[in-house]
Amino acid sequence: MRLKIVQAGEPVLRQPGKALSSAEIRSREIQQLIEWMRETMHDAPGVGLAAPQVGISLQLAVIEDKPEYTKDAGAEFLKERERKPVPFHVIINPKITLGEAGSAEFFEGCLSLAGFTALVPRARKVSVECLDHKGESRVIHASGWYARILQHEIDHLHGAMYIDRMQPRTFMSVENFNRLWKDKPMSEMRKLSGLER
Repeated sequence: MRLKIVQAGEPVLRQPGKALSSAEIRSREIQQLIEWMRETMHDAPGVGLAAPQVGISLQLAVIEDKPEYTKDAGAEFLKERERKPVPFHVIINPKITLGEAGSAEFFEGCLSLAGFTALVPRARKVSVECLDHKGESRVIHASGWYARILQHEIDHLHGAMYIDRMQPRTFMSVENFNRLWKDKPMSEMRKLSGLER
């Protein structure tokens, strides 16, 4: 079943989600929600989807970066973004620790801000303590694009969106990004958008 993805302006996107107990996670209702969120994320398509994005204020997100999403991307593009496929998994009640490897800026989109993108600085490495789809404890150590996905989805679980962290001068339609900016290196993007003189 495909769920409706709510758009910016819906109050649920600005509220911290409710934590779930292990017993709640194993319930039929939450297991069904996870499956519906997975289908919705694939259908969109996206690499992550948080429960608040489907109007449900819970600290639960699904993540998957499929190999086919980058099959047409060049090696240099993938290397610069440190992007590799990530298998499907669920994060619940996450606690994130930002690594000390510095930050990186890349354009991000969001299924709840359909049609827009902006340059967003994010930590290059993170550690996340969470519960999985079975309610069992898990620690994730992530870097590169995977770390970015985790930060983006965990923000949603706390009522934040990428527009709270973006470089405002870089906010644009996806259409204009694809037409004017997509193939430019990050250094040129920063210069053209007035972030560097």
